[in-house]
Amino acid sequence: METAADVEACLPIRSDMDLVRVRQHVRQAAAGFGFGLVDQTKLVTAASELARNTLVHGGGGRMEAALVVDGPVSGLRLVFSDEGPGIADLDLALSDGYTSGGGLGMGLGGARRLVHDFGIDSAPGSGTTVTVISWSVRPPRPRKES
Repeated sequence: METAADVEACLPIRSDMDLVRVRQHVRQAAAGFGFGLVDQTKLVTAASELARNTLVHGGGGRMEAALVVDGPVSGLRLVFSDEGPGIADLDLALSDGYTSGGGLGMGLGGARRLVHDFGIDSAPGSGTTVTVISWSVRPPRPRKES
């Protein structure tokens, strides 16, 4: 059963500089939670695409990051949310080759392939929330008692 810690960070996404901060935070958090370089890169790439979508298509929003634990495995959960126009056709937006332009060219489908768990909640007029989890291969390190 998956359990989540308190939100580790909540970062605004309102400008291109915020996109840089999101990428930096995700890389540092993934490295700190024991992700290897390849898994860090995959998660940062997905986060970059999702953050850009939040800014460009959703008019801005936020990213929340938290450590999640499922038995002996830990992961990083990222939630991107906005109050923009929403996505009219989720199936089309998630299909391979679909792009609305302006991003990294991989779209939501590409971001979905880079993470282990992917969920999206969106409807026209109600904004969009995308939740992703990438699992590390190592459990969190036990804390040393003083």
